[in-house]
Amino acid sequence: MNVISQIFKDKKSLPLNIFIDKALYNKKYGYYSKKNPIGIKGDFITAPLISELFGEMIGIWCVAFWEKLGKPKNINIVELGPGEGSLCMTLIKVFSRFKIFNNALEIKLLEKSKFLKQIQECKISSNKVKWIKNINEIKNGPTIFLANEFFDALPIKQFILKKNIWHERFVKYINKKKIIFYDKKVNLNNLNHLVQLGLIKKQKIIEFPIEAIKYLKSVSEIIKKYDGGMICFDYGYKKIKMSNSLQSVKKHNYSNLLSNVGDTDITHHINFNLFSKIIKNLGLHLEGITEQRIFLQKMGIIHRANILTKNVNFYVKADIYYRLKRLLDRNKMGQLFKVMFFKKKGLKFNLGFK
Repeated sequence: MNVISQIFKDKKSLPLNIFIDKALYNKKYGYYSKKNPIGIKGDFITAPLISELFGEMIGIWCVAFWEKLGKPKNINIVELGPGEGSLCMTLIKVFSRFKIFNNALEIKLLEKSKFLKQIQECKISSNKVKWIKNINEIKNGPTIFLANEFFDALPIKQFILKKNIWHERFVKYINKKKIIFYDKKVNLNNLNHLVQLGLIKKQKIIEFPIEAIKYLKSVSEIIKKYDGGMICFDYGYKKIKMSNSLQSVKKHNYSNLLSNVGDTDITHHINFNLFSKIIKNLGLHLEGITEQRIFLQKMGIIHRANILTKNVNFYVKADIYYRLKRLLDRNKMGQLFKVMFFKKKGLKFNLGFK
């Protein structure tokens, strides 16, 4: 039985979010359950793999945040969706240079894919690291949550306005080789979460991050109870008006989302304006949303690169600056990728955002 047949089984159609969830995360045939999609040999590459400098800046930021929290004797660093583990490995190196902080911390990794978790376990050998299955396993201490390209890969719902009538997007089964998009009429006024966030006004399409909201709720409960905050890195936009940003990637190129199901990544662009509304509704303080290049530059990434390139040969220097350019250039990751930081109300800390 092929992947499409397994996804639909006896169903003629599925809501978009259910289809994405099955295509990406099913334990038997889901995209993230079968291979490591990250890296040159995979389908896409992430910032921690491009340059260790990315992880170094986040590590320094975490230490500074801990200091602002009053240097608690216990601190959780929780990474959501650690991928193949590169960011965590860099963080371990950075944290080891700060003895008091290192003694206080415990790194917790939340990974949905058993395949990727196995890769992480092979690469990461530190008694500071533990894997968790659920955010609610965190029972003590201030917590700093990290998410790099995590939210963009979570399932979303899409609602489309056609001739003043709202429709929800479904994926319809034609046969085991063919599926198509299919839009079904829906009354959005019956969907309280959409009304509460004011999403129906002046929109022609709504991308609703249904899974992301569940994670944000869990994160907010931990932050409000134990103190701390969350920093997220993801690609997206800040404008109010939404657009259809659903996309699929295979071998570092865009592909047809409805083709090669189970073998291609499916993502969307984060609407940071919507995320800011959700965060404020959850009773947290949004410190800021800025471009990746601005955040990394304020954290001193260029200065760090200049230090590393002293007394090295031309090829090493060229490689360091080439990788740095990929992180900072407006036409690469520098502008498209945004950094969002929110925290418990009343806590003053804005490193990288002011």
